[in-house]
Amino acid sequence: MTAEIHHLSAAERLVAHRGWARRYPENTLSSVRGALEAGARAVEIDVQLTRDLVPFLFHDRTLARLCGVPGSMAERTSAEIARLFASETARLGPRFAAEPLASLDSFVELLGDWPGVLAFVELKRVSLEAFGRERVLEAVLPRLAPLTGRAALISFDLEVLQLARSRSLWPLGPVFDAWGLAERAAASELGSEFVFCDLDGLGAARTIDLPGSEVIVYEVAEAEMARQLFARGASRVETFDIGPMLAQLAAEERPKGA
Repeated sequence: MTAEIHHLSAAERLVAHRGWARRYPENTLSSVRGALEAGARAVEIDVQLTRDLVPFLFHDRTLARLCGVPGSMAERTSAEIARLFASETARLGPRFAAEPLASLDSFVELLGDWPGVLAFVELKRVSLEAFGRERVLEAVLPRLAPLTGRAALISFDLEVLQLARSRSLWPLGPVFDAWGLAERAAASELGSEFVFCDLDGLGAARTIDLPGSEVIVYEVAEAEMARQLFARGASRVETFDIGPMLAQLAAEERPKGA
């Protein structure tokens, strides 16, 4: 864990997972903006490429859950994707019926108005499989340039992170399903600044500190669990419900009577 983490408040150690995904359609500008307005100081988003290699914020392998249409991001052009809506009507009803899918360019522009916010940009395996690691990096890295110094590339795919390390100085963060020795060794060899691990994959690990890297645990839904993870060595935690989590942890840190 880096020394700077010890000086962060508990609230600052939360990462808005796909923005405020509990309240808004995930990975949209509304979701990210809502998280920022609630006080988030770090956000995580997922990135995939369209057929014409334009990066958009999107998590799933298919468009069905968010957009209600068949097929994948990679099968459609950026013009076609721009005409779709990330409404998540099955979960959120008609409230966000006109919510557009967010391009990476629009996300970068939004964060330009929020200096000091850290962005974790996950390169999704579905795009790496469809287009190859080189083309994904060529499409994403130039667009992230305005966020230099406050963005990190993360992925389940260690090879794309190794390739990114060889050609840039972007901070990196491998993402793992489980807290295994082989995975931690791979992260150490990469020299990654961050390591992400699934909460359900921590197993019986008593400490989750990793020298040289900040450990970030996802998906955490309760403030009490966040406190326990901090005590075990986690640097930060990711949550879909950033607003209530921030409010609860901030309230607990205030002096009594304040």
